[in-house]
Amino acid sequence: MTFSDFATLLPETALVIWASALLLVDLFIPKNRKGWTAFLAVLGLAAAFGFALAQGSGMGAGFGGMVASDGFATFLEALLALSGGLGILLAYDYLKRQGIERGEYYTLLLFSVAGMMLMAKAADLMVLFLALELLSIPLYVLSAFGRPREAGEEAALKYFLLGAFAAAFLVYGIALTYGATQTTRIADIAEAVRAGSANLPLLAFGAGLLLVGLGFKVAAVPFHMWTPDVYEGAPSPLTGFMAVGAKVAGFAALLRVLVLAFPALGSQLTPLVWALALLTMVVGNLAALAQKNIKRMLAYSSIAHAGYMLVAVVAFADAKVAPAAVAAVLFYLGAYALTNFGAWAVVVAVERTEGGGLEIADYAGLGRKHPWLALAMTVFMLSFAGFPPTVGFVGKFYLFRAALDAGYVGLAIVGVLASVVSVYYYMRVVTTMYMREGDAEAQGDAWLKVEVALTALATVFLGIIVAPVFQWAVQAVLKV
Repeated sequence: MTFSDFATLLPETALVIWASALLLVDLFIPKNRKGWTAFLAVLGLAAAFGFALAQGSGMGAGFGGMVASDGFATFLEALLALSGGLGILLAYDYLKRQGIERGEYYTLLLFSVAGMMLMAKAADLMVLFLALELLSIPLYVLSAFGRPREAGEEAALKYFLLGAFAAAFLVYGIALTYGATQTTRIADIAEAVRAGSANLPLLAFGAGLLLVGLGFKVAAVPFHMWTPDVYEGAPSPLTGFMAVGAKVAGFAALLRVLVLAFPALGSQLTPLVWALALLTMVVGNLAALAQKNIKRMLAYSSIAHAGYMLVAVVAFADAKVAPAAVAAVLFYLGAYALTNFGAWAVVVAVERTEGGGLEIADYAGLGRKHPWLALAMTVFMLSFAGFPPTVGFVGKFYLFRAALDAGYVGLAIVGVLASVVSVYYYMRVVTTMYMREGDAEAQGDAWLKVEVALTALATVFLGIIVAPVFQWAVQAVLKV
């Protein structure tokens, strides 16, 4: 391993070393002082964030071309490090209130973030698989962190079994891709297709299986069945983190594989991605309409948002539109992360012990008793629905414009109509808070309140001052 190789994986390596050391340090931290473990975990994520930004447009390829440190990876690494920090702020007060505060939560979360970062840099399908397992296994454990709650244990078991099933599809896809091209390196796969040495029917079948494996990770229909049950059963802070982190990592891998490895298979894969986008938007929004539990509603909402992003991914085969489509997805991932963490922070504040406060009806009267918290939740619901001047509106505009530029007018229209449908269940939360009598309660430490305030302000601010972040996303597009 050369210094250049080490430099390409500096954020991930630093985070894994820090998490490993934190496991030992946590043994000497008293049970009633686990806030120090949380603080040290945030410090490690801040270091990883700094290392990612220091890499700028990237360090090039490393480990014989198996990892790629480029602007695309840097953007996503910074987003994932920020997401990890917000996830810890979500969890700190919640774990204490629920009586499940243990330092292992924070170290497992760091390992998962490291796996997510590695997925963003994976330039080889074998590295992609290893990164997927590194991010997934800690999440399986964390899903049952609230034990002995049966709902958490059931959620973890479902997530583990279905995750293993999806990983098998991914491995079969990698095997078939290797059989078709004699390589697992993403750049070499595309080169084999251009040189005419690839077995195209076998490669198309392998690409389809890869799409299944990654579709599970981004919760695309019909690979979404685990999402509502796991989101409902897992601890709420973990659900908020998982809704962002797993989706960011999944789309990072999906974009890198489709745009760089399989552009020549656009005619075969585009109909599949088109169908996934359509089903994901429609099923996610229609299922959310019937939900009375806030966690299940947000779970189906996250499925719908994956569908919106897949609308732009459909354009990957068009070389002229692909850069704009990638930039639109990157920007929307950031917009979704901000809105999602804010909404889940409100959910954590309203949730009580023993699973209370999780019905939408429990938000009745929140506008009267906690007006600032209700105002923030209103901002997040408007952003999810795509109302101006929130960042969610701008993000959807870029996604649908990419689809229109690629000629997928019908799919873009379905996306707009699906967003209109979503207004009903998002506004149901708002009307419950302001127009129904109730005795809603909210609690949380200062850090949770800071997270709610910062994400609400950022959701509005970035909806008005768009250029800096979107320009960064444009500069971070994949170089074909």
